[in-house]
Amino acid sequence: MSSATTTTEPAVSRRAVFTDPGYQAFAILRVGFTVAPILFGLDKFANLLVDWPTYLAPWIDDVVPGSAQAAMYAVGAIEILAGLVVAVAPRFGGWLVAGWLAGIIVNLLTIPDYYDIALRDFGLLLGAVALARLAQRYRGERLSR
Repeated sequence: MSSATTTTEPAVSRRAVFTDPGYQAFAILRVGFTVAPILFGLDKFANLLVDWPTYLAPWIDDVVPGSAQAAMYAVGAIEILAGLVVAVAPRFGGWLVAGWLAGIIVNLLTIPDYYDIALRDFGLLLGAVALARLAQRYRGERLSR
């Protein structure tokens, strides 16, 4: 009689994964793209860091119903949700944040004197794409105890 064990994925030691520079980059990006959207999303309700409605392009303010601050409440809720999706499912959350940042970039490029912030957000977009790709790479790895 033979006893066969089938595993679809090889178990990787916890130490090997945590010392892998690629996994470390994935973990850093995952934490960053979880915490930052949640904190910035919460600040859309308090305006402690900046006066967020000034970052809304006038043409968008004309299109959306309500005030610019009301639009920022919706933006904040979406950012909080995006951060939570990154925490739970970074393969999808990374792409969600990248898409959201693309929208923010378009908004900022239509406001004079906000080009530097648009460029910064483009760098963040690249980081979000890197997170999504690294999440794909490290998705199936199981850690042995």
